[in-house]
Amino acid sequence: MPQFWIEDFIPQLFWLAVSFAVLYFLMSRVALPRIADVLEQRQSRIASDLDKAEEFKRKAEQTLAEYEAAVAGARAEAQALLAEQAVRSAAEAERRGAEVADRLAREAAEAGQRIAASKAEALQEVRGLSADLASAAVARLIGLEVPPVEAAAAVEAALGEQR
Repeated sequence: MPQFWIEDFIPQLFWLAVSFAVLYFLMSRVALPRIADVLEQRQSRIASDLDKAEEFKRKAEQTLAEYEAAVAGARAEAQALLAEQAVRSAAEAERRGAEVADRLAREAAEAGQRIAASKAEALQEVRGLSADLASAAVARLIGLEVPPVEAAAAVEAALGEQR
């Protein structure tokens, strides 16, 4: 192998040094600055993206807090409206209940008056029938005619004693 020949070591070392120096110069002046620029741009883009993400996160948290506050306000307003409506409904139900109770009381009083009138009328008819019956019974048993006025007075007297 030619690279192991001792007489070729010095020229090989010379060209190795020249190649190394040229490659070092090219790498340090051309390639590495470009790579460094790309890495720096990438790093700045990543930092910018992280800053934007942090800002978006902060805005999202702020929006969420505003949303939760709006929901809490709406919920409180709805509760207040429900409570107000419940009070109104209870008052309306109480008013209607009072109206119904008054109407029922009036109807009951009117029915009581009608019943009392019917009872008085029925009693009057019973008294009249009793007087006629008493008059007929006396005429049949004794054979005497009792005037209707006296028969009515006798029935009234008998009813007065029973009370």
